[in-house]
This record gives sequence, C-alpha cells and structure tokens, in this order.
Amino acid sequence: MRRDVTINLRANAGLRDLIDRAAVALGQSRSEFMLETARRRAADVLLDQTLFALDDAQYRAFVDLLDNPPKPNAELVKLAATKAPWER
Repeated sequence: MRRDVTINLRANAGLRDLIDRAAVALGQSRSEFMLETARRRAADVLLDQTLFALDDAQYRAFVDLLDNPPKPNAELVKLAATKAPWER
C-alpha cells in the first residue's frame, strides 16, 4: 500500500516510550504500530455504529418494535424535529 500522506502527532515522552515498547514487543515500527492500532480502533468505532448482535429474545423484541412502532407523542415529535448533532 502506497503511503502518500503524513499524519503529525504530538505526545509526551512517557506516552511515546510506552508506544515504542509495545511496538517492539510486536516487532513493528512506531508508525506501523500506531497506524494499525488506529485503523483497528476506527473500524471498531464504525462497526459499533452499524452492526449489533442480539440474542433470540432481544431480536424478537427488536423486530416487534419495527413491526409495531410506538404511537407518536409529544416527545417523539420533538425528537424527530431536532437536528442531529452532526447537522448543527
């Protein structure tokens, strides 16, 4: 994979040393360790927002809510009219 951008970070010496020790333990460079760790964390964050697992009872309750949504009330109307944080 071609690396064509630079990511600059500032950290204190203690954190840098901790990262370096972890990278050495895995046989990686500091950059390799930081990029792989950041890539995994980014993927986890995005998956947490798009994928979720339910047991059988939770799945049935979820499907029931989809099939029988709650009746609109003042709180739901207000919520639906509120802009999402990323739209503000």
